[in-house]
Amino acid sequence: MVAKTRTASAKIDVDLNAVIVAVAETEVRPLILTRPVDGPATLPSGPLDPAAHRKMERNLRDWVTEQTGLGLGYVEQLYTFGDGGRDPRLDQDGHRQVSICYLALTRSDAEDGMRWRDWYDFLPWEDWRSGRPAVLDEILPFLSAWRDKAQDAEQLKTRAARIQLLFGVGQAGWDSERTLERYELLWEAGLVEEARWRADKPPRAPTIGEAMALDHRRVLATAISRLRGKLKYRPVVFELVPPTFTLGQLQRTIEALSGVRLHTQNFRRLVEKGGLVEAAGGPAASTRGRPAERFRFRTQVLLERPAPGVGLPEIRS
Repeated sequence: MVAKTRTASAKIDVDLNAVIVAVAETEVRPLILTRPVDGPATLPSGPLDPAAHRKMERNLRDWVTEQTGLGLGYVEQLYTFGDGGRDPRLDQDGHRQVSICYLALTRSDAEDGMRWRDWYDFLPWEDWRSGRPAVLDEILPFLSAWRDKAQDAEQLKTRAARIQLLFGVGQAGWDSERTLERYELLWEAGLVEEARWRADKPPRAPTIGEAMALDHRRVLATAISRLRGKLKYRPVVFELVPPTFTLGQLQRTIEALSGVRLHTQNFRRLVEKGGLVEAAGGPAASTRGRPAERFRFRTQVLLERPAPGVGLPEIRS
C-alpha cells in the first residue's frame, strides 16, 4: 500500500520583530509604531532577507537602523511566534504568519512620546513601584468568576492554583518574572481585548491595559519576563544607562525594569559589594545639594563571577 502524501497549500510569511527598549528617567520605553488610521500599536517589524544577510541578527540591526536611525546595543533572539490566529486576515486565506522576535537594548534618547511608550501602559498590573497596583482590584474579581465557571473539579483546582501563583493571592508572593504567564492567563480568561478578536472568546469584562495588534502584547510580555530574569544574573542594565551614571540613576532604571521599589542603602551596598561598578571620576552636575558621584560598569566583574546580576526583593501582596 502506498502512503498518500499531503501537499501543503498554505503560505508561510516570515518576518523579524523587535522589542527595542530604552530608558527615559523612570520609564522603560519600548519603541512602538501605530497602524494607519489610529489602529492598534505594533512593534517594529522588518523583512527577513536571507539573500542579503547570512545572520538574522545582522539582518535585524540593518533594517532597524534604516527604518529608525537607531544603533542597537545588546541584542538576543527572544522567541519564534507562529501560532495560528496571530493575524485573522491571513488565517482566512490559509496563510500562517511567523515572526522571529528579538529583544534589543539601546541607550538612544527615548523622549519622543510619538514612538516610545511606557511598557506599563500595556501591562499596568506589572508596576509595583508605588505599592500594589489598583488595577488588580478590577482583575481579581473577574478572575475569580472565571475560576468558578470551570467545567469540573480538576479544572477548578488548576485555575485556582494558577491565579494564586501568578497574582500573589493568599500567601503567595508576586514573582516579577512571570509577566508572560500572567498575560496568557488574562487572555485565557478574556480580560484583554486581543482575546475578544477571536469568535470563541466573547467579552466577559472591561479589558485591562492598552491592546496591541496581532499578538504583539504577548511578545512584549515575553520580553519583559526575559529582561527581568536576566537582571539577576547578567549585567544587562548597563546597556540602558549612559556610560557614566549615578547610583541613583542606576537604581531608578532597575526599579523601572523590575516594577519593584528597592531599598536605597541595601541596593548601594549590593552593587558596590558585588563589584559591579567603579568610580568614573568627577561628580554629576547638580542644581542643589551635594553633587552625586559618577560611576561606570566595572567590566572586570565578568571575569570574576559567572553570574554578575542584581538580586531583587520578593513582593508580598
